[in-house]
Amino acid sequence: MTADPPAAADETIKIAVVYAKPSRQVWLDLEVPKGATVRQAIERSGILHQCPDINLDHATVGIHAKIVTLDTTVEDGARVEIYRPITADPDTIERRR
Repeated sequence: MTADPPAAADETIKIAVVYAKPSRQVWLDLEVPKGATVRQAIERSGILHQCPDINLDHATVGIHAKIVTLDTTVEDGARVEIYRPITADPDTIERRR
């Protein structure tokens, strides 16, 4: 039985970076180097230029609806999500109805 060859240094994986604005959803498919972090994926995607309201230093991020840190390593097929802050208290909105 032979061992698998070591992964090539330039191996990439396919992921998506998404951000939902009130007026539209931004979905960017891209390839990143294997071992990339959430922060690196977001920066490489170009979404920070498209959506200058995103502040990564204060943003909550997730992968497939699970909150993670910016230094989490992404895996092939990951959907990196950038969450907007809640601007209204859901309990207050429910009481207004």
